[in-house]
Amino acid sequence: MADADPPNDTQGHRARLRERLLGSGGDTLLDHELLEYLLTVATPRIDTKPIAKALLREFGGIGGVFTADREALLRVKGMGEVSISALKIAQATALRLLQAEVAARPVLGNWQALLDYLRADMAHHAIERVRVLHLNTRNMLIRDEVMSEGSIDQAQVHVREVIRRAIDLGSAAIILVHNHPSGDPSPSRADIDITRAIVEAGRGLGIAVHDHLIIGTSGHVSLRAKGLM
Repeated sequence: MADADPPNDTQGHRARLRERLLGSGGDTLLDHELLEYLLTVATPRIDTKPIAKALLREFGGIGGVFTADREALLRVKGMGEVSISALKIAQATALRLLQAEVAARPVLGNWQALLDYLRADMAHHAIERVRVLHLNTRNMLIRDEVMSEGSIDQAQVHVREVIRRAIDLGSAAIILVHNHPSGDPSPSRADIDITRAIVEAGRGLGIAVHDHLIIGTSGHVSLRAKGLM
């Protein structure tokens, strides 16, 4: 006679995760445990541990899970609209907190907070995205806008559009940002050329370009720090 199936300890397991989370904080939970418990809140009738592990395998880590789009998430067995919504509200909340930290003080004196926000938002995107941060005369953030989204390896940036938007907003300075889906933030020749063109166009109109940041999963590169602009 075969052994009987072991008793289902799902509820006990979830209670232990909750106790660790509330008692000691999220730092005590592994990535798959954080995802597992988040998905449990959204879909309490489903065993979410295998789904959490499948998500991490599919997207290469927790950052990739949270930035994956709806269609990609739906391809993972067990994921549905409710589970995806739970991931997206958690992602949006985290980004809102990081963005508030950036907006609270002059950007140039709050550089690490800016990098934390940009990496959380852009490092794991599967397509290249170009954004412009618009600053006032006190270097406070007044607008954070996505200018373009490209294919997996390039995005179209038009100098005239960047400068026109800065004029419309009354920006005293801008910071250019884009991500490299390859993960390697090393600047290309095109990255350097477009940066220099925007710097030159802005100079005549009194619009400073403080930096061009390239974000990748392996880190970031500042063209200003590299002496490339």
